[in-house]
Amino acid sequence: MKLARRTFLRLAAGAAVLPALPRIAIGSTYPSRPVHIIVGFTPGSASDIVARLLGEWLSQRLGQPFVVENRPGAGGAVGTEAVAHAAPDGYTLLFCGSNDPINTTLQDKLRFDFLRDIAPVASVDHGPTVLVVHPSFPAKTVPEFIAYTKANPGKVNFGSAGIGSVVQLAAELFKVKAGVDMVHVPYRGMAPALTDLIGGRVQAIFSTIPPAIAYVKAGKLRALAVTSKTRFAALPDLPAVDEFLPGYEANLVQGLAAPKNIPADIVDKLQKEVNAALADPKIKARLASLGVVPTPMTSADFGKLLASETDKWASVIKSAGIKPKA
Repeated sequence: MKLARRTFLRLAAGAAVLPALPRIAIGSTYPSRPVHIIVGFTPGSASDIVARLLGEWLSQRLGQPFVVENRPGAGGAVGTEAVAHAAPDGYTLLFCGSNDPINTTLQDKLRFDFLRDIAPVASVDHGPTVLVVHPSFPAKTVPEFIAYTKANPGKVNFGSAGIGSVVQLAAELFKVKAGVDMVHVPYRGMAPALTDLIGGRVQAIFSTIPPAIAYVKAGKLRALAVTSKTRFAALPDLPAVDEFLPGYEANLVQGLAAPKNIPADIVDKLQKEVNAALADPKIKARLASLGVVPTPMTSADFGKLLASETDKWASVIKSAGIKPKA
């Protein structure tokens, strides 16, 4: 893992040492044909929506179609594998996310190494989950939730969007930080999980924000806290879990990546355009409606973030003994 991590960070920082002539030659002609952005999830997913928003921007700015191609399966690993084995010419890109750092540890039969075979290009956004419970649940604050769960070990069930999802791992990290015992109930997506929470079949969910917020506003669910490091602008009245459990943070991270050895000038061009998109008021508003925050950064810093996320979730997965679904 340490070797792969170092390799990944070198890929992120390598642009500065490449010769100037090839950078000019390649950068002046890219893109000269359609570019494919691989998304490892189904159409209509949060990743798909943001990737299409970004693809439309890049198409308009760079004069060639940026076509989103959905390749769902294995928690996003099918799409990532396709990019890992593609030519490093900038015409096959990956819309990567938290699933990739998670899969690095969770999936034991991957035919690629994310940190070794994928190069970071540009960070796009991040967003927290939100701890929600049924309105009848006794706890109305995070301290009360912790106290109730400690007084009822193994009796509080939490739902998730599936084994290895950020939704599950946010709860698993909470269990470790708070020292509580909760039981995981996985679902095939957030919609059925939230339906069962409303029906009282599970007691809590660390939900992604967009599908949960309408239920909160309608009074069908109670929100206790967000899992970002600080309070979240879209839900300013909610505290962050970190206010009660210092050091706790669980965000969904998304961005653009490519096969290793992609020319550095192509990375530079794409990163510049992605950062321009994230400064556009209309795109910022659209991302806010999806419960995420534009997060521009250099490719090197994005690489460091992905490596850090890989280490963090590896620790949670191992300590919780999480195994992929057979």
